[in-house]
Amino acid sequence: MNWLSFWKKRWFPMGILLLFLLMTAIIVHVFLGVIAEVTETASWSGPVRTLVIDAGHGGLDGGAVAADGTTESVLNLEIANRLEQLARLWGTSVQMTRRSETLDYPEPEASVRAKKAWDQKRRVELINAEENAVLISIHQNKYPDPRPSGSQVLYAATAGSKELAELTHDNLISALNPGNRRVAAPISETIYLMKRVKCPAILVECGFLSNRAETERLKSGDYQKALACVLFASFRQFQSQETQG
Repeated sequence: MNWLSFWKKRWFPMGILLLFLLMTAIIVHVFLGVIAEVTETASWSGPVRTLVIDAGHGGLDGGAVAADGTTESVLNLEIANRLEQLARLWGTSVQMTRRSETLDYPEPEASVRAKKAWDQKRRVELINAEENAVLISIHQNKYPDPRPSGSQVLYAATAGSKELAELTHDNLISALNPGNRRVAAPISETIYLMKRVKCPAILVECGFLSNRAETERLKSGDYQKALACVLFASFRQFQSQETQG
């Protein structure tokens, strides 16, 4: 038996997996430390912010679909739930725009387009009703070319959005996407939700469902936890910077 070939076939993939889990644990530990440090040192003299977490798509709108059938809306909700759990653990006021893959549309006979429009208007009303809100909308990317990977943060035109986006994007790159050359960028004015909200708002494209390897990472509970840690640490840093003037 060729033991070198056997090791490569059986144990090399396991080694890669263990290395990935170790790196994820380190990332989570580091960003929990960042959260604690920001919490301890901030004076919090400014307004208490409510973190509004928007799990993009849902209901009849599944969003992008990976080659293996993984649906964007499902991943968005899984990451959003982990972010909410972490935020509540740290005593942060949280509002979710949806908690299920099922949405209760008011008019069952309406067209799919009308139902999607209703859902977007409902989310905008919910977000704008929150005093001192900060919005993080969670999404996944997709591209015809399967090679692109990594996250990108897009921001609304509202005050504070660009600063939050740049902070979040830099954290995502340093923690999870080293080598990512994308930059935080203004979002298209055609995106209804981001155009209508009045608070600081960012849309986080966590990764590419067109990239098989990245899809597997995005489906991993440990990677979702790491994403949640980075997003929440960025929110706390943003709030801390606000209070410091």
